Amino acid sequence: MLDLHKTPHRRWNPLLRDWVVVSPQRTQRPWQGHIEKLAAEPTPKYDPNCYLCPGNSRAGGHKNPNYSSTFVFDNDYAALLSDSPAARVNESSLIIAESERGICRVICFSPRHDLTISNMGLDDVTTVVRLWSEQYRELGATDWVRHVQIFENRGEIMGASNPHPHCQIWATHSIPQAPSRELASQREYFEAHRACLLCDCINIQEAEQSRVVCGNNGFTTVVPFWAVWPFEVLLLSRRHLGSLPELKDAEIVQLAEALKQIVSIYDRVFGVPFPYSMGFHQAPSDGPQHHEWHFHAHFYPPLLRSATVRKFMVGFEMLGNPQRDITPELAAEKLRSLADGVK
Repeated sequence: MLDLHKTPHRRWNPLLRDWVVVSPQRTQRPWQGHIEKLAAEPTPKYDPNCYLCPGNSRAGGHKNPNYSSTFVFDNDYAALLSDSPAARVNESSLIIAESERGICRVICFSPRHDLTISNMGLDDVTTVVRLWSEQYRELGATDWVRHVQIFENRGEIMGASNPHPHCQIWATHSIPQAPSRELASQREYFEAHRACLLCDCINIQEAEQSRVVCGNNGFTTVVPFWAVWPFEVLLLSRRHLGSLPELKDAEIVQLAEALKQIVSIYDRVFGVPFPYSMGFHQAPSDGPQHHEWHFHAHFYPPLLRSATVRKFMVGFEMLGNPQRDITPELAAEKLRSLADGVK
């Protein structure tokens, strides 16, 4: 019998169909982290030098309106362009390239420069969720767009040089690699079992409870069994659905609650605003119905043992498999212990 708490082992990720090595014997104590208070400059409500604050000019020369709620605009320095011409290179099936069309947008969550999802009001986060849904519907209806990726990079360590609360949306002609692999896995599982892969994962997680962090009637947040990052979580809709526009009014509010809750818990881990990359994986907008797809969001935070110690993918992890010491069960236990009083 394999002892998951003591014996080195590897765990299978059924969504991406790859492995992560887990080395629980390297952390015999339940928790080795510590809160490390960092001196931080107070963040103003309005920053005249911020290119996302209302009324300010952006780097590309455009001036923001004096918005009072959310604000969405096309990225001034977009990574992808909607008018890229179709073209392809193929030399002996080894040197292959093809053009990629895309639409890149930025969404400001609030006119306030000093807020994050954790300290925004629930009504304001709900407004953001509704805007995400509208953007997914609009961009997904574009005839050549096959995938809409909504994501947030929080914190300078994740490459977000501007602390103003915002996220990005990339709508692309092709389905990117990670969701493409997830699509194939969910389709294969559905065809083999006539059931949803992530619905079954929710049932297992909630029966065991050891990796459940928090939740409400509409959503559950868990550290996945196959987690790679130290405090990685998976936020899942309890009802089987494929994308944001399918949410009922009550579920929109519940998603806002779930987002506020997990980000607030993160901020308690080391007593600092917790950096992460977060993204929603939704059904592709490539035409056919994807009944196998289950709506979810990934949170990938890099911090390991303190506010200044992060995990790097190096050595064996770059050349072989990802590896972790703190088990997903211990990570969930730590996050769960910080959930009391978080709304």
